Amino acid sequence: MGITVIKGNIRYINDCEYALVNSELGKRYFSEKGSALKSLEDGFSKDEIYVAIDNANNCKGFVWVISNGIFHSFPYIHIIAVKSEDRGKGIGETLLRFVEDICYKNYTKLFLVVADFNTDAKRLYERIGYSVIGNIPNLYRNGITECLMMKSKE
Repeated sequence: MGITVIKGNIRYINDCEYALVNSELGKRYFSEKGSALKSLEDGFSKDEIYVAIDNANNCKGFVWVISNGIFHSFPYIHIIAVKSEDRGKGIGETLLRFVEDICYKNYTKLFLVVADFNTDAKRLYERIGYSVIGNIPNLYRNGITECLMMKSKE
């Protein structure tokens, strides 16, 4: 399956919402009906979302990156989600590599947080070079610790 990452377009919002709400992240953080859609509308309006599409132009997942999102100095990967039926096919890694390629043109570091319950995602991030900087208990939800991770330009 050939995957291309393109600048997000609002026409992909329903696919992005589907990917998000059917993820563990979505179930924990966007369980209120309509909250994922509302959040995604914000990301699309700010041109901060990129989507992964296949050869038939079907959206398979997305990444939301905020350029000066951490410390007002470095890009921050806010959300990444891949449709449940397309997980394990390298789409998440493709989205991450795309973001790295565009961000490293102007920045030397890239940050993200991953929840303690999201062990598969954390393994992926570590495998492709992200390092743990520290843990932030109760950052977004009480009882959930977020792991702050960083990758430096090679």
